[in-house]
Amino acid sequence: MSKSKQPIYASVDSLRDSIIDINDFIHDNPELGNNEFKAVELLTRTLAAHHFHVEQGVAALPTAFIATYTHKGGGPRIGLLCEYDALPGLGHGCGHNLQASSIVGAAIALSQNLGEMPVTIVVYGTPAEETTSGKLPMIKAGLFDDLDVALMMHGGDRTTVDGKSLAMNLIDFVFEGKAAHAAVAPEKGISALDGILMTFNAIEYLREHVRPDVKMHGVITNGGVAANIVPDLAVAQFYVRAADRPYLDTVLERVYNAARGAALATGSKLTINQVKKCENKVNVDKLNQLLLRNAEEAGIKEISPPRSSTGSTDFGNVTYLVPGACLRVAFVPFGTSSHSTEWVEAGTSEAGHNAVILAAKSIAGAAFDLIENPSLLQEVKEEFQNAKEAFLQNL
Repeated sequence: MSKSKQPIYASVDSLRDSIIDINDFIHDNPELGNNEFKAVELLTRTLAAHHFHVEQGVAALPTAFIATYTHKGGGPRIGLLCEYDALPGLGHGCGHNLQASSIVGAAIALSQNLGEMPVTIVVYGTPAEETTSGKLPMIKAGLFDDLDVALMMHGGDRTTVDGKSLAMNLIDFVFEGKAAHAAVAPEKGISALDGILMTFNAIEYLREHVRPDVKMHGVITNGGVAANIVPDLAVAQFYVRAADRPYLDTVLERVYNAARGAALATGSKLTINQVKKCENKVNVDKLNQLLLRNAEEAGIKEISPPRSSTGSTDFGNVTYLVPGACLRVAFVPFGTSSHSTEWVEAGTSEAGHNAVILAAKSIAGAAFDLIENPSLLQEVKEEFQNAKEAFLQNL
């Protein structure tokens, strides 16, 4: 254990009951994206009580907030990001209760152990990660532009870092046809549902001719109102993902053409609505390794290589602006899938509570290293610039 971080760990331990209470309250009061009012009230009240200046409703999002602690005139700006939305019908199957509580605990413990080092700690409350992705309008509002580094935590089935994420577009395909009696006069109708079904079939044929990292998955959100009425409106929602944005954009055009062909074949009208767009993560290995070293220092025994299979996150968009990294801390058995009842049930278990405390220590410790060692922070920023430039050259 690093002697310089022992006071930070002691602060986290002194906050243990409060951190776990936050975790359990958010877990037991699951709120969907953009409606996380109970979680935000608790988080902001706790931060304000520890001398953070709180701004609520930022970026015109009612449940987004920024809480800032300025020490000795400022210095580097360290961003700590947390999410707190739940999943529809499931609750906290992605473990955002752990994330919110550990980040708030890390921020408070860090603020209490800065000595004479100038720094600004900024806690970002980012709503609706599972749905509308609150980080996206927060990025558009410029709220991350002045950060030096951004750190996150996430629960997991292993302790590791996110070495990558998938670029992703979420799309609604809206087909409009013409209603008619399906038995008496079907020839007078144009089936919007047929357009949807043909789109699904065309995308199935497309799977054979794209890279293995491409993921295309959709549902029908509106398939008509009755079996004896030719559907005049039908809607499908698709996620399309790939390892990098340039290739994903080529796949998207082929997916759009599949839908356009279905509209042409059925005589229906097609509208393509892009719901949201997440970028693949710009990876900074030095920052990832810093998180893993601090996880080990904090007492985590088993650390795994980055996952080979990943999803998408709006945090990827943040990493286009500022060096960013996310530490995943194990709280469920290896191989347990997220978005599951197993994750929900483990959220308030002993393993969940231990993960929250270890994550708070790890994140606070990593931030402390960056503040205490300006040359390390500069190395991180230089690696980020090189990685970003290399990526942009491929766009």
